[in-house]
Amino acid sequence: MKSTAAHDEKIAKMSFSSVYPHYVTKVEKKGRTKAELHQVIEWLTGFNEGKIEALIDQKVSFEAFFQQAKINPNAHLITGLICGYRVEEIENPLTQQVRYLDKLVDELAKGKKLEKILRES
Repeated sequence: MKSTAAHDEKIAKMSFSSVYPHYVTKVEKKGRTKAELHQVIEWLTGFNEGKIEALIDQKVSFEAFFQQAKINPNAHLITGLICGYRVEEIENPLTQQVRYLDKLVDELAKGKKLEKILRES
């Protein structure tokens, strides 16, 4: 599936704070913790818990969220399908970063070990 400019724009304008509670619900429903979710977000973005909470309070868009992030150099190792898209083939960098986060949350919810999610050897 190829993403469109309208799809990419919609994702860019979506607020992180509107999606974050869904991430929490998804992982907690599967027996994982908010702390593990924050560990995954920190691995991808470099944001500590305080920064994550501040960005939620500021209701930043995904565009602003990822502009402030220091994307992990191993993020390119995140592969697979999420929302019908193969993450490694997404051409728009911001859309790809959002889908990286979605994929990591999905892996956490599916019970994958943290060291595997965080692409540690």
